Amino acid sequence: QVQLVESGGGLVQPGGSLTLSCEVSGFTLNHYAIAWFRQAPGKEREGVICISSSDGRTYYPDSVKGRVIISRDNAKNTVYLQMYSLKPEDTAVYYCAKGYCSGVPHPAEYDYWGQGTQVTVSS
Repeated sequence: QVQLVESGGGLVQPGGSLTLSCEVSGFTLNHYAIAWFRQAPGKEREGVICISSSDGRTYYPDSVKGRVIISRDNAKNTVYLQMYSLKPEDTAVYYCAKGYCSGVPHPAEYDYWGQGTQVTVSS
């Protein structure tokens, strides 16, 4: 059974940093791309960053350029999202998902999702 479980969300002040974790099971992590998405209230789900399974390339939109890093620990079956210089507009529920990564991630390219973890950026 494929499962993805996010953790690490919380309240952080503007300018701060946070690391989210996505622990996966039911499939071989290094065989699939993993992406992080986020969804703020009243907004569509937005791709944050993905990491390709084949060559480790990463793709992300300009809105997070220079502020996010994705990494993968295959031995721990875990993917991490490091976020820096957080802004109030980064407030959202963050999801990890399994799928296909060849550009800025789009929800339609991902078939399994975690339940999400809340990130709130506020002073």
